[in-house]
Amino acid sequence: MSRHPALDLAAAVAAQLADPDTAHYGTQAASSDRQHLAYGPPGIALLHIELAANGIGPWHRAHDWLAATARQPITSGSDSHPFYGAPAFAHALACAAAHLPGSYQRALNITDHQVAADARRRLDAAHRRIDTGYLPRLAEFDAIRGLTGYGAYLLRRDSGSPIVRAVLDYCVRLTEPITHHGETLPGWWTETGPSGRPDGRFPGGHANMGIAHGIGGVLALLALAARKGVLVDRHHAALRTILAWTDNWREETSSGPAWPYWLTRGELRNGRLVPSAPRRPSWCYGTAGLARAHQLAAIALGDTARQIDAENALVAALTDPGQLRATTDNGLCHGFAGLAHLATRTADDAHPATADRLRATIPALMAAVHPPGADPTHTAAALVRDEAQGPGLLDGAAGTALALLAPAIAAPPLSAWDTCLLIAEPST
Repeated sequence: MSRHPALDLAAAVAAQLADPDTAHYGTQAASSDRQHLAYGPPGIALLHIELAANGIGPWHRAHDWLAATARQPITSGSDSHPFYGAPAFAHALACAAAHLPGSYQRALNITDHQVAADARRRLDAAHRRIDTGYLPRLAEFDAIRGLTGYGAYLLRRDSGSPIVRAVLDYCVRLTEPITHHGETLPGWWTETGPSGRPDGRFPGGHANMGIAHGIGGVLALLALAARKGVLVDRHHAALRTILAWTDNWREETSSGPAWPYWLTRGELRNGRLVPSAPRRPSWCYGTAGLARAHQLAAIALGDTARQIDAENALVAALTDPGQLRATTDNGLCHGFAGLAHLATRTADDAHPATADRLRATIPALMAAVHPPGADPTHTAAALVRDEAQGPGLLDGAAGTALALLAPAIAAPPLSAWDTCLLIAEPST
C-alpha cells in the first residue's frame, strides 16, 4: 500500500531544508529571524523533529537546525517572547526531547528557568497595569508575544506548577470588564489596531477575537488547562464570559455562523457589526480557529450542544465557497494546510454526529496545497523558493509540510509541536 502523497511532499520539503547552512531562506529573511519560531530555524526544526519521531526522517537534521538556533546566545528577558528567543528555542527543544530521553535536558533546564522567570516578570507588570486601570497591549496577553503563549509552553512542561496557575489567574482577571474614560469595555480591549500600533482605522482601539492575537487564544488556554484538570478560582466563569461575548458578536450568514476578526469601538457602541465580504477562515483569525477554541471550551464545560455547534461552524466555514475563495495561500497560519490541520485536530475530539463531516472536508483542503498526481519534488521546491512566504513555520514551506502530516498519517503529532498554537492538549 502506497503512502499518502502528503508524506512524500513533507519528505521532499525536508530534503530541500536538510542543511541550515545551505537551505534557501529567501530574500525576506533577516539575521534576527535566527531565533524566531515563525520564520527561522526553531520552526524548521519542528518539521524535522516530527518526521524523525514518525520514522520518516533522520534525527541529525533536527539536531542541526536546533544547533543553528543556538550558535549565538539565546535572547531572554524583555526582548524575547513565546515565538522569539528562549521560549521559541525551548518549545523546539521540548518537542525533540520527548522522543530522545536524556537529550537536550541541560539546555531545557536552563530555558525552562528563563521562560518561567520572564513569565513572572510579565505577570507582575500585567497586574500592575490592571490595578491602575489602563488598557492592555496585545503583546501583554496574546499567543505570539504574550502571556497566553507563555501559558501554552508552561502548561506542557509542568502543568501543576505555581507559574501555570499564576498565568491562568491572570487570564481569568483579564476577562473582567474595565472602565476606561467612563466607558465599560471588555478587559482585553486595546487602544491600538490589530498590529499592536496606533491605527487611524481603529479610532478608540479594538477587541481582537483571534487565537493568535486576541481573546480566542485566552479561551483556548483556559479550556486546555481545564481539560488537563488544572483549574483556578472562577476558571469556568471566565470561560463562560468569553463564550457569551463571542456568541453575542457571531454572525449568522447564509452559509452558517461566522465570527469577525475583531470589534471596533463604533461597532461596540452601535451594538452591531459593519457588514463585510466573506473573510478567510484560519488559525490566526476568523471562524476556523475560534470554532476550535469554542469546541475545546465546550468539552471542558461538558456542554455537548455547544460542542456540536462549534464543530458545525467549522464545517460550514470549510465548505463555504466565499470563505474558501478568500483563502489565497498554502501556509499554516492562514492557508489551506493550516485549515487541514485544524480540521483534523477538531475531528479527533469531535462528537460522533459531526466527526465524519469534518473529516470529509480534509481531502479538498490538502489537494489545494498538493493536487493529486503532482510531483512532490516540484511542489516542495515551489514552496521553499516562494520568496513571499519563505521556508519557515507560520507562513512558509516547513509549516505547510508539517500541517499536512497529521491529516496524512491520520494520527495526532507525536512531538506535540502544535501546542504552541493553542489548538491541542499538551502531552503529559
